Amino acid sequence: MLGKRASGLLLHVTSLPGGYGIGDLGPGGYRFVEALVKAKQSYWQVLPVNPPLGDYWSPYRCESAYAGNRLLISPEGMYRAGLLRRGDLEGQVGGRADRVDFGRAAVVKGRLLARAWERFGGADAGRMGRERADYERFCEEEKDWVEDYGVFAALREHFGGRSWQQWPVALRDRRAAGLRSLSEGIRERAEQARFEQWVFYRQWWALKRYANERGVHIVGDVPIYVAKESAEVWLRPEVFQLDRAKRPTMVAGVPPDYFSKTGQLWGNPLYDWSALRKTGYGWWLGRLGHNFGMFDVVRVDHFRGFLGYWAVPARARTAAKGRWVEGPGEDFLRAALGRFGQLPIIVEDLGVITPDVREVILRHGLAGMKVLQFAFDGSGGRNVYCPHHHTREGVVYTGTHDNNTTRGWYAQELSGGQKRQLREYVGHRVAASEVHWDLIRLALGSVARLAVIPMQDVLGLGSSARMNRPAQAEGNWRWRMRPAQMRDKGWARLGRLTAVYDRE
Repeated sequence: MLGKRASGLLLHVTSLPGGYGIGDLGPGGYRFVEALVKAKQSYWQVLPVNPPLGDYWSPYRCESAYAGNRLLISPEGMYRAGLLRRGDLEGQVGGRADRVDFGRAAVVKGRLLARAWERFGGADAGRMGRERADYERFCEEEKDWVEDYGVFAALREHFGGRSWQQWPVALRDRRAAGLRSLSEGIRERAEQARFEQWVFYRQWWALKRYANERGVHIVGDVPIYVAKESAEVWLRPEVFQLDRAKRPTMVAGVPPDYFSKTGQLWGNPLYDWSALRKTGYGWWLGRLGHNFGMFDVVRVDHFRGFLGYWAVPARARTAAKGRWVEGPGEDFLRAALGRFGQLPIIVEDLGVITPDVREVILRHGLAGMKVLQFAFDGSGGRNVYCPHHHTREGVVYTGTHDNNTTRGWYAQELSGGQKRQLREYVGHRVAASEVHWDLIRLALGSVARLAVIPMQDVLGLGSSARMNRPAQAEGNWRWRMRPAQMRDKGWARLGRLTAVYDRE
């Protein structure tokens, strides 16, 4: 599935340099692709690009599994497309270069998108015949989701961001009479939401095409679960475990593990797999197909949930009260293989993984993950994350978005014994200022066909550049790469090592 030996970088779109409070699909993305090519990198892995819910801005808790995040839309891209004028952009640039300012980005992008929509359907509409035809073609091609999403987004805004479970019953339950009675203002806002999706996808496809033409493949990320407040649960409540008021009865999480002593209580509604099975898993196959179209490879977060999942009573305060429940397993995989022929996926198989899950991954030749920060826990050479246990079909990471940076990990998380184990493994004294390059060498030298390095490790950054702390609700997802770091000396060093380990 992954082909020849190669390597790439992990950097979310929000972390790109840019001038509107957040990284986006504009010039920073194109410069990043050019830097990847110069450093001999063939893959760019991103986090989910869907619109986050609430004030925590987690890309893993989104209002739609299909819609794109409007904050990732590039104002420069809208200007080049004729949707904005140069004067619209004046005075909008600002914010810190090294931190995402979600609040500012939401205000600025919202204002500019409103201007673009006004121009698209207003005085300049007559000059946009080609764009309008492209918009109408997009709406027709994506009609399975974009029409309903537009209504959902408009209603959510109308009700002040409240969860759809709190809307009037006629709208909560999507009764025909309730939907027919929508005001003209809500219908107009729904149309604008569809327009924004067209702008997002137009920019997304342009950037992806630019990357692919230069030999860079895009790795996307699909969380196994969706948020209870999402459009998907509103539209298809029958495929989730809900009560009569459309509230989850059991929710998702993981048991106590490396990241948390009480486990992680995610709160997502669990699937009604028996209902999905009766439809041939159509909802899930449609979701996979959409993402296979968006990305060259898809990382499926929490893959083990298809084989067995941690079910927690909805009223529980921690995930410790959950239990394991058997998932659809091989039956679902057979349906997916029957639909797509092959599965261009990376399976996130971290945490508590039972032998039956590993057996399924091996039997189907799926690419699992090996995280080097998990290799040096004091258990010695038996640890499955040590490079000598890697396989060709795996994907090796120094760390992920949930891990500390490698320098932060070494300084803050390793005991003296674990540091000795790392020193013995690499065969020399480990310097705190160089430990990230020790792990990058181990990753690039692994037999795994693909090695992925977080951008922070190439730059040698400490824990202040960490992307996410799984047990912490606030303050995550905010790190950004400074414009000057696009020229950091680490890029050239990475390129040289990529050639040394035959990953060009």
